[in-house]
Amino acid sequence: MRLLVLGGIRSGKSEVAESLVADAERVRYVATAAELSGGLSDEGWSTRLARHRERRPAGWSTEEIGTDPERLADLLHGAKPEDVLLVDDLGGWLTALFDTTGDWSDPHALDGRIAALGDAVRACPAALLVMVAPEVGLAVMPVTQAGRTFADANGLLNQRVAAASDGVALVVAGEVSWLRGGDAVGHAGGRFAEAPRRADSTPFEFTGAVAGAVLSTADGGETLSFQPGMELPLPDESTAAEAAERLLTLKLNGAGLGGLVPVVRFAGGTQGRPDPRPWQQPRVLVLRGDRTGAFAAGDSAAAADQRLQDVVEGTGTLAMLAATAGASVQAIDCPEAGPAELHDALDDGSVDAALTLGWRLADAAANEGVDLLVLAACGAGSDAAAAAIVAVLTGGEPAALLGRVVDASGFVDDAAWIRKVGAVRDARHRIRARSREPHTVLSMLGGGDIAVATGILLGAASRRLPVMVDGPVGIAAGLVARDYGAQTRHWLLMPDHGDNPTVKLGADVLGVTPFLQLKLALGEGGTSLATLPLVNTALTLAAATPQREPSTEPADGRTEQQRIEDEIQRVVADSPTAEMPYVKPSWEA
Repeated sequence: MRLLVLGGIRSGKSEVAESLVADAERVRYVATAAELSGGLSDEGWSTRLARHRERRPAGWSTEEIGTDPERLADLLHGAKPEDVLLVDDLGGWLTALFDTTGDWSDPHALDGRIAALGDAVRACPAALLVMVAPEVGLAVMPVTQAGRTFADANGLLNQRVAAASDGVALVVAGEVSWLRGGDAVGHAGGRFAEAPRRADSTPFEFTGAVAGAVLSTADGGETLSFQPGMELPLPDESTAAEAAERLLTLKLNGAGLGGLVPVVRFAGGTQGRPDPRPWQQPRVLVLRGDRTGAFAAGDSAAAADQRLQDVVEGTGTLAMLAATAGASVQAIDCPEAGPAELHDALDDGSVDAALTLGWRLADAAANEGVDLLVLAACGAGSDAAAAAIVAVLTGGEPAALLGRVVDASGFVDDAAWIRKVGAVRDARHRIRARSREPHTVLSMLGGGDIAVATGILLGAASRRLPVMVDGPVGIAAGLVARDYGAQTRHWLLMPDHGDNPTVKLGADVLGVTPFLQLKLALGEGGTSLATLPLVNTALTLAAATPQREPSTEPADGRTEQQRIEDEIQRVVADSPTAEMPYVKPSWEA
């Protein structure tokens, strides 16, 4: 776990950081400040350093790097998995770096070293890493050049380290406010307690790239193990109900938000507030995973290549919709799958690697402040693979689940459709006697993109991060993820099923209800992006519209309170996050 503690001068940030590691038997304290050199002296500064040294328990070991700030990244990279590290503070590290350059005029002179430190924080294998940093951005701009240089560089440093951290706290007057990651940290009476946040707390090494890069499953990192029965968090149902109830008290023109009421309710539960805010930092994850064999009949790998290239270059429909919605875009090249009608699509190792990558993608997005994920896909044969999974897990008929095949020139290819249907039926026949355990389903039928998507949904639920889905890959992944952890379905929001039969059946079994019926067919992820501005408009109205004064006058024989209670019951019944009966996972069948 990586924690960043921010605060101003004498705010108590160091004491808070020290309390976070107080229960550890051994702590490596990394001191970044040093005594003044060059014949200079400052009694107050020396006294301050002495007090810090006196406060450290005798069992702590100390690494003094004040005269060699370059060592910090090496210490983080070289930490052991059982280590507990406390770095106090990053402002001293930054000052020492500027002193080594001898140039305090360029705030961007250390951008490369700051980025490298962020990478070192993200890759640090220590069991617990706590870092202290000064927050100077709340004061007036310094009047000196050196002061302005430090303030600008310090702001960038804090952003980079915060993005690589699991939790960020701000300390003001000794009081702690968790900006992020408060669900992972208990801070009562100044003591640290680790709370379960995700199924596996192994530190991840993640090197991703946003907006114009392709991330491959070969990028490394430790492979995790995923088993059915994962315990994941649920949205706050009481807050969701409160958000819906609050809508009935707003001074909205007309009859209200109509079909968008369930969206406000969903946002209230996932954000944990009765006045949910618009999603400000959405991210689109574009998955490309091709198939060989008849699953890809009528599809073109070259066309999938072009769609992915359009995403990387910022052109094409998906990129334009993402720009309109204010969403960042990340492209992921997933493993190619074999012909599932003949043998398993992926081996067990590839499934584990794909699930791990998906988990990392969601985890890294949450660390970077992303508040909503959108799943998109563009692989050849992905619709047939999704239909195969939905058919196996729901008992659906392949011929009814697969839509018409349209070739690259825009013509319907019935011969290709027949081959796809036959391949799905052959695959289902081939595995008829095998387990429906989720890992096996992904191996038999799924392919890399659906396996990565499943990992994304599991990782997102573990970080309380909602996900918009609108296509067959997302829905198939939702069914598989449900069999790993049933809570995942409560974090899914579907704008429209696009009249796709695979999506309609899978969503119905999953219990995810679309809030629109536009029948858009803009490619997987396109519908979510097209509707996101409308969704954010509804959330803006819900958050910003003032409430009207309560009335006790009867209307239609009912009091205002009775009308509100009746409307709440209607909204709850129509909501995609309403309490639903338990559906037995398919792998237990």
